[in-house]
Amino acid sequence: MTLKTVHSVAELRAVVAGWRARGLRVALVPTMGALHAGHISLTDHVRNHADRVIVSIFVNPTQFGPNEDFGAYPRTLPDDQKMLDAAGVELCFAPSVEEMYPEGFATRVSVDGSFTNVLCGASRPGHFDGVAQIVTKLLLQALPDCAIFGQKDYQQLMVIRRFSTDLNIPVEIIGAPILREDDGLAMSSRNRYLTPEERAIAPTLDRVLGEITTAAATGAEIAPLLSKGREDILNAGFKSIDYLEIRDADTLERVEDRVRKRSRVFVAAHLGKARLIDNHAIDPINITG
Repeated sequence: MTLKTVHSVAELRAVVAGWRARGLRVALVPTMGALHAGHISLTDHVRNHADRVIVSIFVNPTQFGPNEDFGAYPRTLPDDQKMLDAAGVELCFAPSVEEMYPEGFATRVSVDGSFTNVLCGASRPGHFDGVAQIVTKLLLQALPDCAIFGQKDYQQLMVIRRFSTDLNIPVEIIGAPILREDDGLAMSSRNRYLTPEERAIAPTLDRVLGEITTAAATGAEIAPLLSKGREDILNAGFKSIDYLEIRDADTLERVEDRVRKRSRVFVAAHLGKARLIDNHAIDPINITG
């Protein structure tokens, strides 16, 4: 195995300092582990921007609510390391909770406004405070030239871009396309929670979003599209829907009547033990008025 794994900030910084001394560009891929092909696609994608790649693996407790799956979230570090080694990643940073949040830790990073009060921010209070806190720490610990995040978590990407700009963190934030299974299901570590029967139902999200996207892009009225979409998702076997909405791709403001500029349709729905999220881009065509 050529992959090097470190568990402390001091070790991480020592490795990065050695790369910097050689004039190498550094990329960071933050993850919570339980890696899959979608994560590996991020490491491949970011190779176009850097000479060395760090993948962090840390299940961050501050972004989980009290009744969420922090304890059950899959932790598969040995398997993750094998995948990263096969992908040619140079460094894995796998800190403990105590390393990231030592005794006396008392600082919060919070992004106010439309980016955090809607969608997952509305259904998971405090989630994006935890995301902002841990990603800020990782960026300052590694000080990479760039960091990459998948667009499946599009709202998260917007939040990270906002605080990294506001805090003048010298890093390029890159958004990577969603990687999907052959049947359209967006790749996610939480897909492991699905039973075979649920796994057969899960691609409904991609199908429904695709239908909404096609109709909305040509000027169809939004409310009936979303109403039918909710009905189709629940009829397929999903337990409940947190949201199914169309929002502006740049501001995340809700689009109420018809799509007239670049937007996205977002969904979060519960299937068995899994909460699945997905989104599709909507680029309006032949829109008048």
